[in-house]
Formats: sequence, structure tokens, C-alpha cells
Amino acid sequence: MALSDTFLLVLYAAFMLVLTIYAAHAYLMLYLYRKNRAYQAKPVCAFSEWPLVTVQLPIFNEQYVVRRLLEAASALDYPRDRLEIQVLDDSTDQTREIAKELVGQFQARGINIHHLHRTNRQGFKAGALKHGLAQARGEFIAIFDADFLPPSDFLHRMLPYFASDNIGVVQARWGHLNSDYSLLTRGQAIGLDAHFVLEHGARNSSGIFINFNGTAGIWRKRAIIEAGNWQDDTLTEDIDLSYRAQLVGWKFVYVNDVVCPAEVPAEVYGLKNQQYRWAKGAIQTAKKLLPMIWRNKTIPWLLKFEATVHLTNHLVFPALFFVALLSYPILFIQIQYPQSALFFWVISLFTVNAFSYPLFYIYAQREIYTDWKRRVLFMPILMAGAIGLSVINTKAIFSGLLGRQSAFIRTPKFNLTDRRSCPAARGGGSWLAPHYRNRFNVTVGVEILLIIYSSFALFYAVNHLQLMAIPFILICWLGFLFIGGLSLVHAIRR
Repeated sequence: MALSDTFLLVLYAAFMLVLTIYAAHAYLMLYLYRKNRAYQAKPVCAFSEWPLVTVQLPIFNEQYVVRRLLEAASALDYPRDRLEIQVLDDSTDQTREIAKELVGQFQARGINIHHLHRTNRQGFKAGALKHGLAQARGEFIAIFDADFLPPSDFLHRMLPYFASDNIGVVQARWGHLNSDYSLLTRGQAIGLDAHFVLEHGARNSSGIFINFNGTAGIWRKRAIIEAGNWQDDTLTEDIDLSYRAQLVGWKFVYVNDVVCPAEVPAEVYGLKNQQYRWAKGAIQTAKKLLPMIWRNKTIPWLLKFEATVHLTNHLVFPALFFVALLSYPILFIQIQYPQSALFFWVISLFTVNAFSYPLFYIYAQREIYTDWKRRVLFMPILMAGAIGLSVINTKAIFSGLLGRQSAFIRTPKFNLTDRRSCPAARGGGSWLAPHYRNRFNVTVGVEILLIIYSSFALFYAVNHLQLMAIPFILICWLGFLFIGGLSLVHAIRR
């Protein structure tokens, strides 16, 4: 066996080890969730009178959803004299005029709502939140992104969880306005459900680091200030502030029973922008805070390890990407060099952890929905989509590791709901709306090349009856076909 072949085997084993570690972590989250599922924070109203709350609505060029957002925020069932609403508007299109007009209408109805427009986007969302916080009168700060619809009783149900003075954040579960809109949205909904129900449930009940999700939650204003306020040196200002707040002693509460529905991206380019932001921002936060966490002698090493896995979780995507790239040459080595059989027997043991993610997602669906069996039928879409998105996420990871700066590119929303009640069926609410078009980018070309490459690898595996390799190569092929194909179709439909 040539030295280059040995190098490829070592490289392949390294990436498989990375995947194994993070897959095993999914088992850990499931174990902790089941072990501590009886623990749930109890709402205990410690207020003699309802506290002053500031609701912040950060928006940027969201003309299709700004009306429903402001209507939902203004309909919150809370004493008028104890509620303040800030529309943090950095828009550069007609969203600004729409928001300003709506704010005037709601003010005429006696609602304490203000339109705060910045002429620059310095700091992006973090900058807007910080700008609004400087003027906020509330003791508590509720935040809702443009695509969220807070239920009218949101504040009354969430505020009682601030029973203890050391609780800095209460986070609600995200719901989905358009989970049944398409295969793309179905897959995303399954992934998000698992993140909230199992990950947040396990973290919150086990006393390990947890994160605010940027929206559908309430902060104690003092916690934001003491943690160093919103900072814009990462693309995930929410994770960054969450960890900094916990490092100075603030506690978080996750409330699974309060659901705040939102619109998941129905256009693949919007999803890619979102994934890029989340992946790069998480790695930026890891670079920023992990050294501080590991130097902190008061934090148990197991919590340090878990925080490391949490913040670097997106490393799964480069590992998937390179394992997919190596599938063809590794398969060739396996066939041509029988002496490598022991290596592949050992590597096959890693596949035990491959079942952790399906189990993870299925369990979460069963915890939430009575029709969970129907919903998990779409889980292969999530799995294939994760592989297809490995291209854009790998780009994001390397950009973050190399310290490259990039703008906060928001994910446009189009006022979509499920197909059964979708406005698109009546001629409106489609992601094909004329504004907010995303550009065709170079990653699509890489995805198309990977479709071709995976096709050759799949043919080679089938031709040589490599039954163990065929399922993985097939799902890689389907993943690149799904995301790359959608990227082409959506670009053409634009």
C-alpha cells in the first residue's frame, strides 16, 4: 500500500472520529433528557404587580411580515402602563415607511410603541438591540424577530419563571407556521424541534451551559448589562451573550410548554444564509469564549468539555464534507488492498453512533406531536439536507476559523403558512415575491460537482457490491442532489 493511501486512511479515520464524538453527544443529550425529564422549572409569580417590560422587535427589510409582527406585539395581553414596544428598524427599503405608519396607527390607539430607526447598521442585530436597550425603560426585555408571532398571553406565562433573582433569561420553544409548506420546511422543523425539546430540555435540567436563541425569550435587563451588553464581534450575538451571562452567575430557564410560532425558510438560499450565520457565529463564539471557560477553575471539567462540544458542534459539517469527498478513494483502497480489512472492520464500529441522530429526532417528535409517526417519515429529508448543507457550512467554519469578517445577512421571510392554509394558494405569500432575491453563489457549483462525483462513487460501490458503503454514498448523493438541485431550481424560478 502506497504512503499516500495510508495518509488517506488516517485522514478518513480522523474525520470519522470527529463524527463519532458528536454523534455520541446526541446519545448523551437523550440520556440526560430522560434522566431529568421529571425536572421542570415551575412558574411562581413573585411580583406584587406586573413589572415594566420592553418588547424589542429588531427588523431589517421585512416588508412582507412587519405588519403581522407589529399586530401580534401590540396584541400582547399585558397592562398598557407596564408595556413598552420598540421597533428597532434598520431597514433601507419600504419596510421603514410601512413600520413608521403602523407605529403611528398603534400609538393613536394608546399603545406605547416607538419606531427607532438607525441610519447605519453598525453592529447589525446586536447593534440594534444595544441601541434600543440604552433607551429601554423595562426591567425585562422580550425579543421577537420579524418572522415570529408571540401569543397574546406570552408575557403573563413567561414572567412568573423569573421567581429567583439570579434568573437572567427565560426561553420559549419555537413553533412553526409553515412546517408543512414543503419538503425543505418539513426537514427543518424536525431539526429545530429536537434542538429545543431534547437539547434545551437536557441542558436546562442538568445545569449545563444553555443558550438564548435570539428570539422568543425574555431577558432580565440587569443580566444583559452585567454580562457586558450585546457585542457584535460574532454573527451569533445570542450565544455569545448567553455564555457570558452564565459565566458571571446568571441562570437560564427553558419553558417547553410555551410555544412561539415562526416562519422557517422556504427558499433554499435563505436557509443557506441562515446556516452560514449560525455555523460561523458559533465557531467565532467558541474562539472567543472557550479559552476563558477552560481557564476558569470553578467550572467542572465535564461542563467545560460539554461547552466545547456545544460551541463547536458545527464541525460535524466539514467532517461530513470531507468524508463524502474521501468515499471514492477509500472505497478503491478497500477493494484493491485486502490487507486493509482490519482497518475497515474497526471503522465499521463507528457506525453504531450513526443511529444516535435518527433516535434523537424521532424521540423529540414523539414528545411533542400525537401524529409523530407521520412526521418522522420526513426525517430522511433532514438527514440528506444536512449533508447537502455541508458545503455552505464548511465554508462558514473555515471563514470563522480564519477570522474573516462578514456582514450579518438576514434570512428574508415571506408571510408563509402551511399548504393547507397558505396564502400562496390564493395568489400571495409566496417566496417568489419580487423583493429580497438571493444571489446564485459559487457553493452551488460545488454542490453540482459533488452530485456528479457521488454518482461515480455510487456506481463504483454498486458495481463491486460494497453493501456497507452503498447506503452512506447514496444518502450523500441524495443530499447534494436535494440542496444543489433546489438551488438550481430556485435560482431558475427567480
